[in-house]
Amino acid sequence: MSTFADRVISFNKQLHYSGDLPQDFNFINPYLDNPETLEVMEQFYNKYYKDNLQRKFIIGINPSRHGAGVTGVPFTDTKRLYSACGIKMQSAHTHEISSVFMYDMIDAYGGPDTFYKQFYINSPFPLAIIRQTAPNNWINANYYDDKTLFEMVKPFMVESLKQHISMGLETDEVFVLGKKNATFLTKINKEQKLFGKMIILDHPRYIQQYKSKDKQLYIDNYIRLLSGL
Repeated sequence: MSTFADRVISFNKQLHYSGDLPQDFNFINPYLDNPETLEVMEQFYNKYYKDNLQRKFIIGINPSRHGAGVTGVPFTDTKRLYSACGIKMQSAHTHEISSVFMYDMIDAYGGPDTFYKQFYINSPFPLAIIRQTAPNNWINANYYDDKTLFEMVKPFMVESLKQHISMGLETDEVFVLGKKNATFLTKINKEQKLFGKMIILDHPRYIQQYKSKDKQLYIDNYIRLLSGL
């Protein structure tokens, strides 16, 4: 019988976006670009998800180039992959500010073992999106940054969300990271009826970048909402 880990690993290995993108946009598939990404991703899921527990779904936007765009693990840069999860990546060294907040929150929740037994994090567009701003200059982009981009990737997002749900996720309530992300996912949910209640949390990047003085308050709020208190 396959485990939750087996299903996630299989999903990641077959990830492929073949649709169109607007000019100046591209995507990064970390599982194709670096063989070690596949190795550490498999180690991570086999360490924390080798069971068939039902988990709650935390939905991000799309991976960043320095987080899951390198490690293959959502909101996990190479620093946190090693320091918090004990998995070392040799071929890359990254620091991603969303990962800093997320692992501080996970630590306060009880640590990765406790947290990942209850929650699964991924994104409706599970590949990193980048946008060209000048010749040879690419920056992180979000699926909702451009109306045409959203319409092009929307069918892939819907299918991705359905596949995530089929892995063994609770659908009565989900946690959405980022208010703008929630606006677009609410539209999708009205059409597709995928989830019940959508609980919105401020995005880790926003907190870490603009609200760092109040970081502990945001961590406390995350834990309160994730715990259903």
